[in-house]
Amino acid sequence: MSRDRIAESARTLAALVAEAAPSSLALRLWTGETLKLGPAADGAVGIAINTPAALVRLVRRPRLATLIELIAAGAVEIYGGTLLDIEARRGRASRGAWRRLPKGKLARALWPLLVARDTAAATHHAYAGPAQARLEEGRDDAALVRFHYDLSNDFYALFLDPEMQYSCAYFPDWEAPLEVAQVAKLEMTCRRLRLAPGERFLDIGCGWGGLICHAARQHGVRAHGVTLSEQQYAFVREKIARLGLGDRVTVALQDYREVGGEWDKIASVGMFEHVGLANHATYFRRMRDLLRPRGLLLNHAITRPAKKDERAFRRKRAEYAALTRYIFPGGELDHIGRTLTSLEQAGFEVHDVEGWREHYAWTCRLWTERLAARRAEAEAEVGPAKTRLWLLYLAGCALAFERGGALIYQVLASKRARGASGLPPTRADLYR
Repeated sequence: MSRDRIAESARTLAALVAEAAPSSLALRLWTGETLKLGPAADGAVGIAINTPAALVRLVRRPRLATLIELIAAGAVEIYGGTLLDIEARRGRASRGAWRRLPKGKLARALWPLLVARDTAAATHHAYAGPAQARLEEGRDDAALVRFHYDLSNDFYALFLDPEMQYSCAYFPDWEAPLEVAQVAKLEMTCRRLRLAPGERFLDIGCGWGGLICHAARQHGVRAHGVTLSEQQYAFVREKIARLGLGDRVTVALQDYREVGGEWDKIASVGMFEHVGLANHATYFRRMRDLLRPRGLLLNHAITRPAKKDERAFRRKRAEYAALTRYIFPGGELDHIGRTLTSLEQAGFEVHDVEGWREHYAWTCRLWTERLAARRAEAEAEVGPAKTRLWLLYLAGCALAFERGGALIYQVLASKRARGASGLPPTRADLYR
């Protein structure tokens, strides 16, 4: 089929969409022409379809995975901004637009694309290895974690704060810079754990070492972190040496199941999501076994809203399935009710549960903006395809938290024992 006929189909489709669901967006074709998708569109922000083969594939395989692969390959792109800008300009009229499209005209416009040959080049940017649910079935957590975290420390530094905090910031107010909010998160985490000088503190999934170094410097603990990421491990070792903390802070390239000793306090910040639903009982039992009696565990994790039953909860929306395929292989999100139940079943007493959803929405929005501003550097570091995927991922997370499709909680629990918990009678000390 000729490129001209495919272009004509594209023009017809754009006109139908502009009439049924007008927005401030535009569609730019491989021909160089820009089609406005509503009277308010100025052409500055929109979607570019850079090859006729990309449009054919989108029509013949209308799945989110198709769109993601085409964006990664550069055959489709967001221009003039990020997914956040697309969402801001999409307009309310797009809701239910499918029902308003004239089906006869739509079918005539789609037919040439449906019968055209699919010649788009195949690209594969998803995790290619196995992602079994359980360790006993051959689950390789190290490989799963390294797919995400071992991209490049320099890449992460392009959008993270100086402490390299890759988890939800805690904003004293919404105007606070990301750097201030991430230190506030570190401090809130330490305060919630009531860290005291000389205590033995363990950070499960320590990332780039921000929490263990902060806890040692500001609260006088003896801190130890574990990670499965080789690049994070190298970074933390260098940081400990640079800050002169070798007598108080250590790090190991180690699975949490292999950690030994007895600890006064444990933090798990942004690691629980990698464990897998089938392994939660094992995870919490291990946390309990590592703690002294009445020792404290802070579990900081993203969740999803509970559904009417387990079958409905296990059903993955396309966006969630894409996240685990392209970004976080093996990752699964719990709902907060089951997390609390699992804690109690493992021998913990739950004390505090605080939701940080809006904090993470704002964190992800700022990460998106920072990465977009340094896009050329990111592409030089990890390549254009990975950069495009990450801009999609960070912006998508921001929207998920803003809409309430994703949630996040800091949960404080103690290893159950008779008698007093040792916590203060109020939480006034946390918010001083």
